[in-house]
Amino acid sequence: MNGTQAAVDLDDAEGLLAADRGGLLRAASMAGAQVRATAAALDEGDLDALKSDRPPRTVIWVSGRGTAERAGSLLAAVLAGSVAAPIVVAPDAPPWIGALDVLILAGDDPGDPALVSAAATGVRRGAQVVVVAPFEGPLRDAAAGRAVVLAPRVRVPDDFGLAHYLGAGLAALGVVDPALQLDLATLADELDAEALRNSAGRELFTNPAKNLAERMSGRDVVLAGDTAATLALARHGAAMLLRVAHKAVSAVGLADVLVALRGGMGTEPGADYEAGLFHDEQIDGPRPARVRTFVLATDAARPVVVARVTGLHDVDVITAEDVPDVTAPLASGHPEQQLAMMAVRLEMTAVYLRLVRG
Repeated sequence: MNGTQAAVDLDDAEGLLAADRGGLLRAASMAGAQVRATAAALDEGDLDALKSDRPPRTVIWVSGRGTAERAGSLLAAVLAGSVAAPIVVAPDAPPWIGALDVLILAGDDPGDPALVSAAATGVRRGAQVVVVAPFEGPLRDAAAGRAVVLAPRVRVPDDFGLAHYLGAGLAALGVVDPALQLDLATLADELDAEALRNSAGRELFTNPAKNLAERMSGRDVVLAGDTAATLALARHGAAMLLRVAHKAVSAVGLADVLVALRGGMGTEPGADYEAGLFHDEQIDGPRPARVRTFVLATDAARPVVVARVTGLHDVDVITAEDVPDVTAPLASGHPEQQLAMMAVRLEMTAVYLRLVRG
C-alpha cells in the first residue's frame, strides 16, 4: 500500500474483522443508530419543554473538550445563518445567561466540572437547560428535575459519539426553531447507508473509506476546509485519525494549504515531475515523505473549491457524493447531512488505517 507494509490487506474482510479486537468497526457504524435513538426521544416528547411561541435569545453550546466541542463548532458553523437565534459555543456558561436563553450541555463525563458548573449556573439563572450527556452523578444533582435530558441511548466510545451530539443538537434546534424542518429519521437512514458503503465486506474500489485509507497510507496528510463548517469537520477527521489510527494529520483552512502548496510543500528542493518519474528506490534511496491534501467540501461549494485547486498535485476534493464505482450521484441532502456523512467516512477511514497494521 503506497510503500508501506500492511499486516492486513484492505480487501481482506476476514482479516480486518479478526484484527478488530476492540470492536472499532461496529462503533464507527453506529452513527445512524445514535441519531435514530435521538429521533425516538424527540417523538416521545422528551424535548416538549423547549417549545415556545418565540425563539430564544441565544442557544449556548457548552462542552469541555473533545468530540462534543467539535460537534458544537460544526453545528454552529453550518446552521449559523439558518437558526432564528445565534449559536454560541463556549467552555462554560457565560455570565450574561438568563431566562431567555437555551443552554445545551454536551459531553461524555457527568462529573466534568465545566458541565456541572454550567448546569448549576443555567438552572439558577432560569435558562432552559438541555443535557446531552450521561445523566448521573454530579451533573444529575446539579440539574435534576430542571433540565431536558437527551442522554445517549446507544452507548459507543466517545471517539465515535459525534453523531449523537449532532443529532441531539439538531433535535433541540429544530424544537426551538421549527422553521428549520430537520428530518432526523432521514439523516439516520443516510448515515446507515454510508456505514454500509464503508463496511469491511465492500471491496476497496467501491468503498469510500477504504479508498481514502489507501490514498492516505504512507503519506503525510493534510485535511483542509474552505468554510467554518468544513474546517470543523477537518478538525474532527484529524482528531479521529490521531486518536484511532495514531496518524498525525494537520487540519487547516484551504487558504493556508494553497499558500504552502504554491510555495513547494511536499516536494524536494530542486525536484521536478520528470525526475520523479525515473526515481529508483534501490539506486536513489527511499523517496522523502510526500504530502497529500484532502479538501472537504459540501456539494454546493465543490465547483468553487475544485477551481481553486486546479493545477495543484496531490490534492483531492472530497464530498459526500464521492463514492467510487457509482455512476449516479448520491442524493446527499442538506449541508448538515453531507457533513455528518463525511464524518462517518473519515471515522471509518481512521479505523481501517488502524486495522491494516494488524
